[in-house]
Amino acid sequence: MKAIRRFSVRPVLPDPLRPLQELAFNLRWSWHPETRELLRAVDPDSWQACGEDPVRLLGSVSADRLAALAADRGFLRRLGVAVGDLRDYLSEPRWYQRADALAEGELPRAIAYFSPEFGITAALPQYSGGLGILAGDHLKAASDLGAPLIGVGLLYRHGYFRQSLSPDGWQQEHYPVIDPHELPLTPLTEPDGARATVTLALPGGRTLAAQIWQVRVGRVPLLLLDSAVAENGPAERDVTDRLYGGGSEHRLLQEMLLGIGGMRAVRTFCRVTGHPAPEVFHMNEGHAGFCGPERVREMGEAGIGFDAALRAVRAGTVFTTHTPVPAGIDRFPEELVARHFGEGGELSSLDLQALLELGREAVAEGQPAQFNMAVLGLRTAQRANGVSHLHGNVSRGMFAGLWPGFDAAEAPIGSVTNGVHAPTWTADAMRRAREAALSDAELWELRRTLREQLVHDVRARLRASWRQRGAGQAELGWVDDVLDPDVLTVGFARRVPSYKRLTLMLRDRKRLKALLLHPERPVQIVVAGKAHPADDGGKRLIQELVRFADDPSIRHRIVFLPDYGMGMARSLYAGCDVWLNNPLRPLEACGTSGMKAALNGCLNLSVRDGWWDEWFDPDFGWEIPTADGLAAAEPDRRDAIEAAALYTLLDEQVAPRFYDRGLTGNGLPTRWLEMVRATLDRLGPRVLADRMLREYITELYAPAALAHRAMTPEAARELADFAARVRAAWPRVAVEHVETGAEPATLGGTVSLRVRVALGDLDPSSVEVQAVTGRVDGDDTLADPTYIPLKPQNGPDLAGRWTFEGELTLDRPGPFGYTVRALPSHPLLAHRAELGLVTLPGEEAAVETSGVLFR
Repeated sequence: MKAIRRFSVRPVLPDPLRPLQELAFNLRWSWHPETRELLRAVDPDSWQACGEDPVRLLGSVSADRLAALAADRGFLRRLGVAVGDLRDYLSEPRWYQRADALAEGELPRAIAYFSPEFGITAALPQYSGGLGILAGDHLKAASDLGAPLIGVGLLYRHGYFRQSLSPDGWQQEHYPVIDPHELPLTPLTEPDGARATVTLALPGGRTLAAQIWQVRVGRVPLLLLDSAVAENGPAERDVTDRLYGGGSEHRLLQEMLLGIGGMRAVRTFCRVTGHPAPEVFHMNEGHAGFCGPERVREMGEAGIGFDAALRAVRAGTVFTTHTPVPAGIDRFPEELVARHFGEGGELSSLDLQALLELGREAVAEGQPAQFNMAVLGLRTAQRANGVSHLHGNVSRGMFAGLWPGFDAAEAPIGSVTNGVHAPTWTADAMRRAREAALSDAELWELRRTLREQLVHDVRARLRASWRQRGAGQAELGWVDDVLDPDVLTVGFARRVPSYKRLTLMLRDRKRLKALLLHPERPVQIVVAGKAHPADDGGKRLIQELVRFADDPSIRHRIVFLPDYGMGMARSLYAGCDVWLNNPLRPLEACGTSGMKAALNGCLNLSVRDGWWDEWFDPDFGWEIPTADGLAAAEPDRRDAIEAAALYTLLDEQVAPRFYDRGLTGNGLPTRWLEMVRATLDRLGPRVLADRMLREYITELYAPAALAHRAMTPEAARELADFAARVRAAWPRVAVEHVETGAEPATLGGTVSLRVRVALGDLDPSSVEVQAVTGRVDGDDTLADPTYIPLKPQNGPDLAGRWTFEGELTLDRPGPFGYTVRALPSHPLLAHRAELGLVTLPGEEAAVETSGVLFR
């Protein structure tokens, strides 16, 4: 018999134990070992049974146990220390406050950070994969550094799916109901005690309401919007039912709620709590793109026109793209967007065509117009970045069409390489060991201990999985022999889209089996991952891997673990010796799982993609050679080549180094341990989320805050007028004549340059004329060019042309070249390509040289 209604009864703690609520409802416990140890001491058995979730723990402890703890002076002393430590952590100045003092207040007073998912702890299952885990680490690092972030997301009543396997290895999805009252959440309330809500207008006179929940992530408030409220109809209640669920309209409503509703939630939060209003708005992917148009609407109500408001919004906005392929971007039919933003819908005070233009992308003739959320993000943000150096290059190529006339390399998209939160992902034993100076023998024993813990965890999870697949307990005796704590252990765990190539390792099964069953140097592999519920191709890859791993002859050496999540991930990162990553290059934006493994002394074995392309060093692991040129033409051949390279590395380099105990007689793999130490000491500091966030603050947030402050309504109107005036006049701007002097082309010499430019109705203060110079390749393409501004001379000639002059320094030997160009110039533009306007010499432009031939 099922209950017709579900609700949670929260315990009333004895007065001496009330501070436990304070600890449980601030997620700092998830990365603070001392607080976790205290919570475990409340009831060790219940702590494990509750999945190390303190809110569930406090709801399950018996009254007798609570009474005993309330009278336990030792426990109360520990509780007092823990609460005092938390309060100090929340209030004391940290890195951000010290940096802001040195910068004399230039850092932003607050930053709103929008993301569709946040992976903070398994106790708050609001994440699907790397994007959410990155967002969670971003908030944690902000808390540790004292950065004034406000996180903004959605509360999904079913979260992401739980994964199990059918008897034949097919992925099955389950969506357990999540009760907010059983989570570390508190409702945001108005001063009169009413629930704080936001409301969006929908077509046909409907509305979408959402309650605002708060999560305390250390010092950082996270606001989550929940549409399962009584004010909504059934369809509207289900808008936040599950992460990445539903069809196009469902996803559009989710993204409207995240962007528009999220902005309104931030305004409400700041109003009722007194928190400083954000000066910077950061979109973690395009899902939150509608926060920009919502801010344009706000400014419109203050009497600022669309174009000026858009300039003001862009000044304080940062957009991060995580997508390396166009197919991974959310797109909606323009007709669907127009229906939701037209008359009677949201943002109806804005010009609909202007709004649609912000997200419009070029499509083939005859194809319906599409509204692209990444394009919306880029057009409403003055600063944008990819998440690794290589991904920045890929992104500039993907989106170069938004800035016509500029080379892809000049697209205004930079990069900040992702990082991971060390306190979350470093095993407690490794953290303690890092505080001491371990000998080689002690380090090797620690790594074996972590591997042994992983073996026991794998056996327990594998047994549970087989029971779910229908096996009886009596059939599972073989599980006790799965994996060996003394065997080289390789981990592979991530989402399962096709480009990550889960089954590349199966390309030559005979060769893989030989590696697994090698009599002297065996390898064992632990695999985990989820395919998107709608991705049958990904599910087939999982089934293929599972069926291979079910083979009785090898199932003690390779396992697939279903329901990959944060708890399993921590065990894998700590216990594996090698972390495998073999995506199709360059389709991995960053790939942070290998970073988390590295924090525990796990070596990387990876294709040079994402962060590994940037920081690969043979001291940290191995590079899997790639056959990039075969990607599109011969994908099967490429897979075969790269799989063969993987097997060769494992067989000839990785396994021999792990099992080489050397000639010292101490039984230790000396060279392997040198690589472990290099990974911990030299790679570890690079992969930290603290490093990542400092880069965001200094390179993106601080400049955005200054631009936001400079973009007063008057300045925004002036910049909008400038942009309109320049755009109208630009067709008449032309580079008509280029002349060089007679200096010899010798290294270290200079060459004078004289350029005549027609400016039409513009004057030199609105234009920058540049010489673009550098080495050239065989087809005269400038490589790594230098940009030299040329100075206007006197006034215009009788034909209205201006003369610009400057000098080129010949600082590189070999083939050398130059061109010249004219671009708009304004002090409030953040990048030379921002307006997408540039003029190069046309074929009719005269080019004169005096004795020097430039290629």
